[in-house]
Amino acid sequence: MSSQIHFQTHLPNPGRVYDYVLGGSHNFEADRQAAEFMISLVPSTRKWVRMLRAFLQEAVRLLAEEGFDCFLDLGSGLPTMEHIHSVVPHARVIYIDIDPVVVAYGREILQDNPRVRYLQADMKQPQTYLNAPEIRDLFGDQRRVAIGFSGVSPFFTADEMRRVMHELYEWAAPGSKMFATFETKEPGKMTPRLAQFLAMFEQMGQPFYFYTFEECQELVRPWQPDWRGFQPLVRWLNLPDDYITEEDREGAGIEFYGVILEKR
Repeated sequence: MSSQIHFQTHLPNPGRVYDYVLGGSHNFEADRQAAEFMISLVPSTRKWVRMLRAFLQEAVRLLAEEGFDCFLDLGSGLPTMEHIHSVVPHARVIYIDIDPVVVAYGREILQDNPRVRYLQADMKQPQTYLNAPEIRDLFGDQRRVAIGFSGVSPFFTADEMRRVMHELYEWAAPGSKMFATFETKEPGKMTPRLAQFLAMFEQMGQPFYFYTFEECQELVRPWQPDWRGFQPLVRWLNLPDDYITEEDREGAGIEFYGVILEKR
């Protein structure tokens, strides 16, 4: 780690917490303690997070096979543990995160990779990054792009998600696709441990929202699911049907869905 970047190592950082849960090494003791406390509240966290990263990798490979070589990823976190640029090293990738520490550390990890840019921007304010000179520099006039919306839906209110989906749709060229995940639970179901888990995010200034499956289908409009449709992550990843147990659903009917959306 470069001494030029000043980390508040005594405070947990969401990007480093995520790295730890994925099994990475770019984290500190405060991050590990926060992650383990979250896992103690919701033991299935580790399993779901690793499935989220596996879906990202699978979706990126599929889209690369379809000819996409420009990827715009929202709420990227640290570019570790086989993130997009590692899965498709020939592609041009723009990562976006609002956290200045994550961005600074991410840029250091990338080591001036000429095919990758890391922008500090609010994923909820598309005009702050869609008009950024780095996008024109890396993508040129290309607007048929693959957009990453993986693992970030819980941090959007419904109104924020509708607005961002519309703005990204208007910017992207026809034929563009978006790989997205959605964390759902059954309406009205909650447990004390899950409520405490959500309260942790509230305290970190990042409220966490679960949606129903039906709400997710409505919130992605005007994007449309491609021929694969919405599927639980276990199906995307060809995992056994019993890989997710009733205990993993945490008494609230938790399910994670993946989808590849398209602008037709």
